[in-house]
Amino acid sequence: MDHVESSPPDDTEVELTPQDLHRLLAGPSDVLLLDVRDLWEYHIVHLAGAKLIPLHELPARLHELEAHRPTVVYCHHGLRSYDAACFLRDAGFPHVKSLEGGIDRWSAEIDPTLPRY
Repeated sequence: MDHVESSPPDDTEVELTPQDLHRLLAGPSDVLLLDVRDLWEYHIVHLAGAKLIPLHELPARLHELEAHRPTVVYCHHGLRSYDAACFLRDAGFPHVKSLEGGIDRWSAEIDPTLPRY
């Protein structure tokens, strides 16, 4: 998914690149970072301010999320987060995106100080 640098990401797209998220976080934003990995993965590395709800717990913990708050879901490589984003959209969360490539790609392209596993 390529975007013109001045264009905001299209809300119909499910995935968001690390570069798009970096730009989003650089400005004023109320975006929720939702980590759907397991607790042991979260302890290795996570994005600052992220809320942890492991993917298998997500259906039972929907009440913890705000349906209209912009949310970016991430995992290790982007597969679980894509599933979570699609699930959340189907559950009435229209402003949810999945971080393409997960925290591993974020570490490689945006913040190489974060540990990779």
